[in-house]
Amino acid sequence: MHGTLMDHFGQTQIMDRMSRHGSKIAKVVMQPGQDLFARVGSMIAYEGLIDFNPQPPQLRRIASSWATGEGVPLMTAVGQGLLYLADYGKEVIVTQLAGEGLSVNGKNILAFDTTLQWGIERVRGVNMLSGMGMFNVAIRGHGWVAMTAKGTPIVLDTREAPTFVDTDALVAYTDGLQVQPRRTARLGGLIGRGSGEAFQLGFSGQGFVVVQPSEDERPNLSVRG
Repeated sequence: MHGTLMDHFGQTQIMDRMSRHGSKIAKVVMQPGQDLFARVGSMIAYEGLIDFNPQPPQLRRIASSWATGEGVPLMTAVGQGLLYLADYGKEVIVTQLAGEGLSVNGKNILAFDTTLQWGIERVRGVNMLSGMGMFNVAIRGHGWVAMTAKGTPIVLDTREAPTFVDTDALVAYTDGLQVQPRRTARLGGLIGRGSGEAFQLGFSGQGFVVVQPSEDERPNLSVRG
C-alpha cells in the first residue's frame, strides 16, 4: 500500500527501545529478557509474540494502594516484537533514564522497563496545605519510561528560576529537586474549581518539571479491562 495513508500513518523507523509514533502512541521494541511494565488496558496493537500478565507477583505488594487511587494499575509485557501503547488519545512523552530518577503522577504513567527501581512515594508538602496526601510513582535507574499528558506538555528548567506548578497540572519532576508548598488563596477561594487554585508546589535545583495544559479533577481511579 502506498500514498498518503502509509506516508503519514505507517510505521516509523525503529531506532530506540522506546519511541513515539506520532504524538499519541508509544512504540516499544520488545526482546526476550527485556520485559516491560505497562498501564493495564494501554495495549492497542502488537506485532510478534508478546504476552501480558495483569497480576505479576512483583505488583501484588502495592495492590492495596490501587484501591485508594495512590497507585497505578500495571501489567507486564514479555516476548519479542513491536508493542504499541496509548491512553485515550493523550500525548505521549518518552525519556531514557541514565541513573537519574523521576517522580511521576500515577495517572500519567504509561510504561517503563522492569529493570528500573520504582515505588509509590508521598509528594512532600502537599498534605501540609490540602489536608490530604499526594502520591507519585518514583522511578530510578537505567532504562526507558513512557508518560502521558492531557494536551501538549511543557518542560520547565528549574535551574533558571524557582518554578511553581499547580498540583493538578503536574506530570513529573526530576528526583532530588527541592520541593516547597506555596499557598496563594484563602479558604473562600476554594469554591468553584476546587483546591487546585489555592496552592502550588515550588521546585528548585538541578532538573526539570513536566506540566500538562489540563488541570486534573482527580476522580477515583478506574481500571480498564
